[in-house]
Amino acid sequence: MKLHQLRYLAAVAQTGLNITAAAEKLHTSQPGVSKQIKLLEDELGFQIFVRDGRNLTRVTPAGQQVIDRAVRILREVQNIKRLSDDLKDEERGSLSIATTHTQARYVLPEVIKAFREKYPEVRLHLHQGTSEQIGEMAALDRIDFAIATGSQSLFEGFTLLPCYRWHRHVVVPRNHPLARVKKPTLKQLAAHPIITYVFSFSGPSSLHEIFAKEGLVPNVVLTARDADVIKTYVRLGLGIGIVASMAVEAKDDADLVHIDTSDLFPAHTTWIGFRRGGLLRKYQLDFIQLFAPHLTRRLIERTANASTQADVDELTAGLELPLR
Repeated sequence: MKLHQLRYLAAVAQTGLNITAAAEKLHTSQPGVSKQIKLLEDELGFQIFVRDGRNLTRVTPAGQQVIDRAVRILREVQNIKRLSDDLKDEERGSLSIATTHTQARYVLPEVIKAFREKYPEVRLHLHQGTSEQIGEMAALDRIDFAIATGSQSLFEGFTLLPCYRWHRHVVVPRNHPLARVKKPTLKQLAAHPIITYVFSFSGPSSLHEIFAKEGLVPNVVLTARDADVIKTYVRLGLGIGIVASMAVEAKDDADLVHIDTSDLFPAHTTWIGFRRGGLLRKYQLDFIQLFAPHLTRRLIERTANASTQADVDELTAGLELPLR
């Protein structure tokens, strides 16, 4: 049994049993991946995968146990490499972050600026996408950190730490009828076309559910993942915008009126996540603290060693989160 065979095995499992995709991920050939998996099965004396011709159709029960153990072994190998990197040079390395447009545009710039000043030799990679896209990158081990709001079910195997809370705000042009209403009702909002964020594909929209409780159906005419795009179409008069509170800037959005709707919509919690059981390098710990100063190093390290997200939630239950 060889380490590269375990890498091939994990890659096939993570790509939905697609050998071609696994080979591309590993920068090797499809026949090479198939051959090494077959050699591993021959050595073990049982099948890891059920096949239909050349295609892998499902994982056997015994095979799932092998895959789970292979992933843990590979994670520990990565931890050893990170430990070696830290001992050799704590100031160098790379950091890959996947997040939403709102975080990347409105929250992270100052954090990344401070981080770059402290660690100029660390290469940063910032990926933007929906929660589903971020979850996919996390599942494929392509990122070090995920930063998102809600959608925790997409990040199995990740430790998720709460960072701050925020509310939805409504934005309208200054000549809009709602511009003169300080505390609009859901009924008043439902009377206008609405432009807001792309809804999650993993479950019902919380926005629709909130209106539905009042017997209302919101007229959502346009969705986008980018708050700047939402505000652009609000300016064109296509509807009222519902965006995150931190996506409204007094200087750049002086032509818009933003209305606090914290009495209508519940607060959301943004979290930062990393692979459970992984070893965090010094600069990774510092990044988390720059993004969420209330998370102490001791707390981060304790949650990193927690067995489940439920244990993490228990450790962070008493935290007072800042409101943005």
